[in-house]
Amino acid sequence: MALPGKTPWRLRRPPPSVAESGRVRGRFWWLKYVLGLALITLLVVEGTLLWPKLNESWQALTEIHWGWVAACIAAQAVSLSGYASVQQRLLNAAGVVAGHLKNLSVIYASTAMALTLPAGQVFSTAFTYKQTRKWGATPIVASWQLAMCGVIAAATLALLGATGALAFGTKVSPVTLTISIICVALLFVGLRYIAQNPGSLERLGHWVLARYNSFRGNHPDRGVSRWSEILTQLDSVELGRTDTVIAFGWSAIHRVADVACLGFACWAVGAHPSFAGLLIAFTAAKAVGSIPLMPGGLGYVDTALITALTIAGATGAQALAAVFVYRMVSLVLVALVGWVVFLISFRATHRDDADMTIDFERGEQPGV
Repeated sequence: MALPGKTPWRLRRPPPSVAESGRVRGRFWWLKYVLGLALITLLVVEGTLLWPKLNESWQALTEIHWGWVAACIAAQAVSLSGYASVQQRLLNAAGVVAGHLKNLSVIYASTAMALTLPAGQVFSTAFTYKQTRKWGATPIVASWQLAMCGVIAAATLALLGATGALAFGTKVSPVTLTISIICVALLFVGLRYIAQNPGSLERLGHWVLARYNSFRGNHPDRGVSRWSEILTQLDSVELGRTDTVIAFGWSAIHRVADVACLGFACWAVGAHPSFAGLLIAFTAAKAVGSIPLMPGGLGYVDTALITALTIAGATGAQALAAVFVYRMVSLVLVALVGWVVFLISFRATHRDDADMTIDFERGEQPGV
């Protein structure tokens, strides 16, 4: 019980402000990087310890063809460059001009986050969003670009999987295949139509807001100005047919180069899986990897790849060695390069990122 004339101790100290909260989070910026480096170190140490115990896989690795390993690295670089081109094309369609090198550096850094950090996809998406906002993208355009990249990537992955299944001789239900293609196409067309015709949504939005405000007892005009602002931002997007075709083309290059990376890893250890089996193995690994259980899908993605490559014609030892090479390139090497790029190109902007986070929490929109 407080003494007379004394302020209870709970009330003496004012609650921390938003800025103070941001500064507290800023003191621990290094934690996520330490976790990422620790995971990378764990992968390297694990590979070093298990390597001599791989028996036949060890023999395959000692006789590795380094020329194919170099091709594997080059293919992975082409894959990431292709994805950066997809992002660049979509941003250009929205009037946001950023060079390929800028987009590529963001792709490397965000991929490193997605591969190494717990809940890495969340950090990766937030990082990409902040960088595109700094380039001049409005909040709606930045979110639209992320959604479109995801839809295009999913569509090209589905196409690769269907091609592999048909080439392998697997019976794919025409109904299932048709429904999947139609769903992806409708989602893409819908996002494209919304971006090109934001005015068509104005009446629908006003109708929904009117019903919602009436149900909640709010002012009839509440949210109308914000809805108009969103439509104005969407109006800046002009994704024409040429932009759409080019974006899909770069996405196809991104996927095909990644498949080539896996294929070169197989050839490097003397494995020769069938083309159809390679496509199925790649698609299965990417599908399984979308489940956020472990950073980089460590463990279960490798199991899916080894199983699929074995079915595709590689021996168990060859499949294990090939997956080791592929993951060292597509996971460890990409993560290392991505974190180096982040520390060189984006570490200095950490304070700006913290300030932008504080502005978001206050409901402001910097740079709009």
